[in-house]
Amino acid sequence: MKIFESKLWRDKAGLAGLLLFLIAAVAPIVWCFGYAIAYSVGLAGFLRDGFTLRYWSKALSEGEIARSFVFSGAVAAAVIVIGATVALALVLGFRRELRRGFLSSLLYVPLALSSLVAAFLIARWLSGAGFFSRIACSLGLVSDPQHFPNLVNDPFGIGIVAAHLLLAIPFFALTMLQIYEIEKIGDLRRLATSLGASLTQTRWRVAVPILLAKSSTNLLLYFIFVLGSFEIPLIVGAQSPLMISLLTRRKFGIYELAQKPEAFVIAVFYTIVLLFLLTIIFRKREEALS
Repeated sequence: MKIFESKLWRDKAGLAGLLLFLIAAVAPIVWCFGYAIAYSVGLAGFLRDGFTLRYWSKALSEGEIARSFVFSGAVAAAVIVIGATVALALVLGFRRELRRGFLSSLLYVPLALSSLVAAFLIARWLSGAGFFSRIACSLGLVSDPQHFPNLVNDPFGIGIVAAHLLLAIPFFALTMLQIYEIEKIGDLRRLATSLGASLTQTRWRVAVPILLAKSSTNLLLYFIFVLGSFEIPLIVGAQSPLMISLLTRRKFGIYELAQKPEAFVIAVFYTIVLLFLLTIIFRKREEALS
């Protein structure tokens, strides 16, 4: 079996693995991105009639696409800010309970849910005839369940944010709890206390900056995940404004062929934004490893 341990074999195996990755993963993405660019400039598809930028001009001049990008970014930012804040509070306030006991087991339950299930749960909890509306009615807070505030399929994306938070908070909490242990933040806080810092100062000047800095890559990746999510906005989102994934799907699936190139314009623009964010992530990783 020494042949499998030789440097030549490892080099060949690594080269074969890299080649397989390029063929199976990178090549389809590059081909799809190239096809989307060609479709968006009139060089592919049913409407191809030569190079043109009229689809880009029309798509970028429409306010609907701009609103969709802004709305999607705002929803993703809200999920990250609220989720990270709650996770920080859990880690700093209930660290022992998160390591063992009932709360530690409960934290893993939402992680077993799919996005589809999380969306259905939020719809059942926050809709006009849902669980919380009936509780509010029984407590006399509202006269009828239908008078409960509209928190699902609302134009502010409250239902979308709530469904994502159901999944994001446990993930962020577990990630930050692991960072707390790996970076020995407890020891650093005790050292700061011995040097005269108060508990509040050690929390805000030692623990929080380290936790946010070390989890920033995961937070940014989750931002990308929420930005392009499809199932949750489909179930608990409003018809206007639409998340960017739903707007792309609507323009692509509409009967009017003239709007199909606009769907590819949105896809290309979204991919460029995604590549920009991934570049930031890779740079942060390189800086952390250097």
